[in-house]
Amino acid sequence: MDNLAHSLVGAALAEAGLKKKTPLATATLIIGANFPDVDAVAMVIGSDFSLWFRRGWTHGVLAWVVLPPILAMLMLGWDKWIRRRRNPDAEPVHVGWLVGLSYLGVLTHPFLDWLNTYGVRLLMPFDGQWFYGDSLFIVDPWLWLLCASAVVLARSQSKLSIAAWGVLGAATSAMIFGYGGIPVLVKVVWGLGVGTIVAMRVAGWLEDRTRQLAAVALGLASLYIAAMVSGTVYTRSLATDAFAERGVEVDQILSGPVPGNPLVREGLVRGGGEYRYFQIDPLADTTFVEPQPGVPVEEPGPVVKAALAAPEVRGFRNWMRFPSWEVEKLDDGWRVILRDLRYAEPDEYEEGFGVAIVELDEELNPRLSEKAP
Repeated sequence: MDNLAHSLVGAALAEAGLKKKTPLATATLIIGANFPDVDAVAMVIGSDFSLWFRRGWTHGVLAWVVLPPILAMLMLGWDKWIRRRRNPDAEPVHVGWLVGLSYLGVLTHPFLDWLNTYGVRLLMPFDGQWFYGDSLFIVDPWLWLLCASAVVLARSQSKLSIAAWGVLGAATSAMIFGYGGIPVLVKVVWGLGVGTIVAMRVAGWLEDRTRQLAAVALGLASLYIAAMVSGTVYTRSLATDAFAERGVEVDQILSGPVPGNPLVREGLVRGGGEYRYFQIDPLADTTFVEPQPGVPVEEPGPVVKAALAAPEVRGFRNWMRFPSWEVEKLDDGWRVILRDLRYAEPDEYEEGFGVAIVELDEELNPRLSEKAP
C-alpha cells in the first residue's frame, strides 16, 4: 500500500484509544506502520536493485521480530534524551506498551502490502517466495477515507493542522477526480465522504467521540478488507470455471482490483499455453469478458536465458509473476524485451514499470549498462 494508507491506519489505531496507553504512542504506531519501508533506500542504488531488495528483508518474518524492538529502543532514546530533557516533568513512556505498540504498528505493514498485486516476500530471509493477496489496489481511496474520518477530527485543532489536512484532502481529491478510469459514481461517493468529514469538523460533531468514531472506522475498514479478500476468492473461482467452460485449465491466476471501484476485477491467467486476460463486472450486461487476445507462453531459448541472466535485470527476473518476452535481432547482437504482463501490455516497448530491456552481443554477453548496480 501507499504510505498515506499505512500512516492513516497507524493514526486510526492511536485514536481508537491506544494513544492513551503511553506517551509517544501515536508516533510509535505511525512510524511502525511505515518502518518496513526503510528498504526504500534501495531506490537510490537503482530501480532494478530496488526490485530485488524491496518487500523482502524488511517485510519478512525475521523483520517482524527485529524491527519492533529497534523502533521501541529508538522511541525510548527519544523520550530519555530529547523529550524529557526538554520537559523533565513529562510522564515517562511505559516500556511494555511501547514495545507492544511497536509490534502492532510494524505488523500492519506487511499485511497491507500483501493485499496488493505487487506482492511481498513474507518468509524472507529464509525463503524468497512472493505472496499476493490481489485484493486492494495499491492506492485505495476507501481505506484512506475510512481511516481519515476520526483522525482528521482529532488532529485538526490548530490552524496549521487544518491547513495541512486541507492540502492533503485537496490533493487526494484531485487525484480521484482527475483519473479517467474511475466511474462517476465513485467520484460522487468520494466527494460526499470528504464533504461529510469537513461538515463534521466545521459543525463540531462527534469531537468528543473521536475514540468511538475511530473504533467504528477501523471496524468498517476491516469489514471492507474482508469483503475485498472474499471478492478475490470468489472472482478467482468464477474465472477458473469460466475458462474451464472454454476448455482452458488454469495453472496460475491473478484477479486484481481496479482503481476506486471495488466491484470490478481485472485479471490474468496462465493456462492452455497462453496468458489470457479477463474482466469481471457484476453490474455489466456480461459479467465475464475477455477484453483482448491471449499471449503465448513460451519457454526461454538461449538468447532469452542469457538476457534473464544479465546482472542488470536480477531484480526484475526475481519479481516477474507473468513473464513474457520478445527478441529482436540487431546487426551486432540481440535486443530482448522482458515484460511482466501484470503491469505491461503485450506490445509495450518502452522501458519502465513492468518492462525491462537487455541488449546482448553476438556471443550473448550483456552489453555494459549504467543501470547495473
